[in-house]
Amino acid sequence: MKYYNSIIETLGNTPLVKLNKLNQGITGTILVKVEYFNPGHSMKDRMGLKMIEDAEKDGSLKPGGTIIEGTSGNTGMGLALTAISRGYKCIFTLSDKQSQEKIDILRAVGAEVIVCPTNVEPDDPRSYYSVARKLNKEIPNSYYPNQYDNKANSLAHYESTGPEIWRDTEGRITHYAAGVGTGGSMCGTSKYLKEQNPDITTVGIDSYGSVFKKFKETGVFDEKEIYPYLTEGIGEDILPANVDFSLIDHFIKVTDKDGAIMTRRLAREEGLFVGWSCGSAVFGALEYARENLKEEDVMVIILPDHGTRYLGKIYNDNWMKDHGFIESGSFATAKDILDRRNGSSDLEVITKNSKIGEAIKLMNDRSIDQLPVKDGDNFVGSLTDSKVLKKLIEDPSLREKPVSDIMDDSFQFVGMDNTLDVLSSLISKDNQALLIRDADNKVHIITKSDLLMAMSL
Repeated sequence: MKYYNSIIETLGNTPLVKLNKLNQGITGTILVKVEYFNPGHSMKDRMGLKMIEDAEKDGSLKPGGTIIEGTSGNTGMGLALTAISRGYKCIFTLSDKQSQEKIDILRAVGAEVIVCPTNVEPDDPRSYYSVARKLNKEIPNSYYPNQYDNKANSLAHYESTGPEIWRDTEGRITHYAAGVGTGGSMCGTSKYLKEQNPDITTVGIDSYGSVFKKFKETGVFDEKEIYPYLTEGIGEDILPANVDFSLIDHFIKVTDKDGAIMTRRLAREEGLFVGWSCGSAVFGALEYARENLKEEDVMVIILPDHGTRYLGKIYNDNWMKDHGFIESGSFATAKDILDRRNGSSDLEVITKNSKIGEAIKLMNDRSIDQLPVKDGDNFVGSLTDSKVLKKLIEDPSLREKPVSDIMDDSFQFVGMDNTLDVLSSLISKDNQALLIRDADNKVHIITKSDLLMAMSL
């Protein structure tokens, strides 16, 4: 007979699945590691088991003890399943932004759940971090795993997730992407993969309202970066010990809305019924892949959990509309703006060695306000009519000089799935238009006029 002694023995060896639709226009192979095949329907099962095993070995957790943890839901489930098989009680603290489904699931497996306010400082006595620590001090024979700083979190993924990805890609993986919350799955997996091949690029997905991206790029913990956001499971207002920034090469930030919409698209277009942070991970990873992956590259993206945790939110049309995540107009994304044009004229560009006078004539002849600048096949700069005019007034002789003498930075590239609110936020005094590649690798421009037209419909 073939059977398992407990549900915990079914943990791990989750499948890699190729994306076939959402990756249109991207070279290279995009694979997702579907962690809802774990018994608790999330990747947190891995470190839940590891933290308990380590605590048993060092005597921190004794027979009949109580496990107390602050969680966004999935870690609690992973701990609860192991606790059931080992005879422990569980008490979990959650912030009030977590879905009701997560709360109900934890109670269904016998855990006590305490809901705490989201919009308080981490060291506030009401925060879910503080409440968990307080209970640990008050309850005899209790154990506080502290997933944020417990190195068993990262070690679980170093010992399982990383080796599985390396094995299943036969060592061909070139890029690894994952949401960053506690940092365990990102950094534990990254550490293993980089030990096998130091050239592997790792991409961390962060949320707006979180401190990670700016801290990675500047070394500054900027409290001004911290503000409430809705996405569950990624981003933090603290720096967990499990987040090793040396193991994360790049950070991409994703809005609540973009993550939510991509989550629904994963279900409808790829048959992957996953959670909110999964959509964020895929959206951010594809943003990076669109401009950086080569044909021979293989990117693996972690999908942390299952869609059943979000039936009342992401998969509820009324909730999505109430939060402005479903557009009522005709233009939800950059792709919609391009589709509306019905294949109109090609993008006008100028080379960096062309004379400024030629650029002025082209802008006048075509009645355009901005021009991308190219050097061969690469976009290297930009011109806008107002800035060119100002510089010509100051020095009329510039007409005979090369465009490279006065050009600004290149317009920013965006993805086809970027929504109107994101596109609008990227338009500024220093970046007055956006560039986008379609499925045929053809480049188009999106201007302020395009956005105003889209929002008026």
